Amino acid sequence: MGITRRSALIAAASSVITFAAACGAPSSPGGDSSDSSGPVPEKPKKAVTLNVLDVAGNLQLTQGMIDEFVQKNPDIISRVTYSKSPAPELAGKIKAQQNAGRVDIGLVLTGVDGLAAGIDQNLWMDLLPTYADRLPGMKDYQEPAAAMQKLAGNAGVTVTYYPSGPLLEYLPAKVSNPPTSAEQLLAYAKAHPGKVQYARPSNSGPGRTFLMGLPYILGDKDPKDPVNGWDKTWAYLKELNQYVEYYPSGTTETMKNLANGSVDVIASTTGWDINPRVLGTVPKEAKISSLQGFHWVTDAHYAVIPKGASTDTQAAVLALLKFMLTAEQQAKAFDQGYFYPGPAVKGVDLSMAPQKSQDAIKEFGRPEYDALIADNPTEVPLDAKALVAAFDRWDREIGSGKVKQG
Repeated sequence: MGITRRSALIAAASSVITFAAACGAPSSPGGDSSDSSGPVPEKPKKAVTLNVLDVAGNLQLTQGMIDEFVQKNPDIISRVTYSKSPAPELAGKIKAQQNAGRVDIGLVLTGVDGLAAGIDQNLWMDLLPTYADRLPGMKDYQEPAAAMQKLAGNAGVTVTYYPSGPLLEYLPAKVSNPPTSAEQLLAYAKAHPGKVQYARPSNSGPGRTFLMGLPYILGDKDPKDPVNGWDKTWAYLKELNQYVEYYPSGTTETMKNLANGSVDVIASTTGWDINPRVLGTVPKEAKISSLQGFHWVTDAHYAVIPKGASTDTQAAVLALLKFMLTAEQQAKAFDQGYFYPGPAVKGVDLSMAPQKSQDAIKEFGRPEYDALIADNPTEVPLDAKALVAAFDRWDREIGSGKVKQG
């Protein structure tokens, strides 16, 4: 299902990428001028064909926004094409087009993984502060979304946001007294070997937030430093590891294992809780719990423009992003709980969302999320360098020999 796409390997995406698999040189977008220098007009000289590449599953949240813009503004974008790709392939794909001097992709929708990889390779245009006046919706970001925007530097524009996790998920018929502290989770795992599970963090959103969230829960010395500040976290994970049978390579398998009863408790997030129940992968009656002292480790999706995109394409994308950051369009990000809540800007509530979203959230959402979001601190994820270090150590010291492909 769409939700799996946001679990692409951050470690792979932010490390050095081989560019051997070069694409053929495509034509310029929509036949507009290939000139990417000079001032960017308010509107393109003529309507462009916009080629959108999604490496984060973001289109599940935003395609409706884009399609409506194209319908209302045929003088700016005549046609839009969509393609999807794993995040680790993003930088190589863009670099190949840039090396050929024919950049066909005008807009990339990415998570922190592809964003960081492109910044590292100098692939994205700087949109800020140059064009900040064309994106007034950025002034209306929710505070944690604004914090996620800082990770983008001048290159990316936050288009959707959610608090993520870490949360635990369970079936009440199997677990009548769920763990609500790190100590209780460890005790449950010890008493029920093989029944607690989370996926390999480098390829799982819930696994990643569980890893990054533990230092806050355990009161570690420096939650932002997995090398020198996570003594309690690494000790806890090693002890928990004794009672974990294996680590799936991705989140979907943990959801299926919860549903079929082979495990009792799994790591989850707001989106991974709601959307799989909407889709029927996990029984509707599944419940969630949080661990005492937890902080949300937040997540966001970004829009970036590859260097080499024509000035007409840049103008079209800036106009599109202005539209996407209005409250009316942001309401579409509620989707079916995939990135719950989803909107990055303030003042957007469920009553503004499409009826399909309202129905899904009302049936499968959780009233307790409002209080959990309001009453617990939010933290931005580790930066790319620290995250790679955390993944590497987890792979060596925790997951070695116990990660299984689904």
